[in-house]
Amino acid sequence: MESRPILPAAAFRARALLLGARFELRNWPESEIVARVPLAIGLPGGGVAVLFRYGVAVLFGVTGEGEHALREKLAPLIEHRYRSAEVEELEVRIDERRPEGLLEGALFVQDASLERLQLIADVLSKSVLLGHYETRIASDFDRIEPLALELERKGRILGRTGEHVKRIGALLLIEHRMVGRAEIGDKPELLWEHPELERLFAVLEAEFEIRERLAALERKLDLAGRTVRTLVDLIDARHALRVEWYIVALIVVEILLTLYDLWLR
Repeated sequence: MESRPILPAAAFRARALLLGARFELRNWPESEIVARVPLAIGLPGGGVAVLFRYGVAVLFGVTGEGEHALREKLAPLIEHRYRSAEVEELEVRIDERRPEGLLEGALFVQDASLERLQLIADVLSKSVLLGHYETRIASDFDRIEPLALELERKGRILGRTGEHVKRIGALLLIEHRMVGRAEIGDKPELLWEHPELERLFAVLEAEFEIRERLAALERKLDLAGRTVRTLVDLIDARHALRVEWYIVALIVVEILLTLYDLWLR
């Protein structure tokens, strides 16, 4: 299939924005859509944006005013909007004489076809999403570590079961969004129709270390989840032991009352 250049500039900046947990994009105006999977739209002030339902917009050659207008338009479509956007940028240069790949911090491609922009957007969106969850998991580890230290030093655990169960839920939600919604470990559907872009995808995936970061994040998720579940089990065991002591105490009181009644008789 012949590539269609969509941006006239020989160099432009790709800018990935993670704005929230999800976009509701089903009713996007048909007149603005230039491609469906992933959804690519043309912007009135020039440039192209590729939108992903997991809350990422990737902008190509878009001015500051154009970005502001797009974010205003996306605002009512965002589920669980983040306080500040996560941003990842990449300079893109068009040069038919160079092999496609990264050099001196810039990505060189053969042309600015829509398919290439969609592919670049796919990798950038997954990279910025991974960066967001890497930060989240790091903060979760910071909260879990004092609990483990308390358990090691004093043999007791701080916090309530409900707090730890919420933390397990947060970890499961991260895993669901990465694997189920963003499909970070999967190849983009675009490559089925454009196998000639396989090499560019491999270069980008390796440069942003998508698979390595995903594997590391999954290991951390598994470790954090097992740690919190262990803490919950220990707290539940402590509560069960306390209930057993209450039962023993009630039995002892009942026996003493029975003996007292017999003594009075």
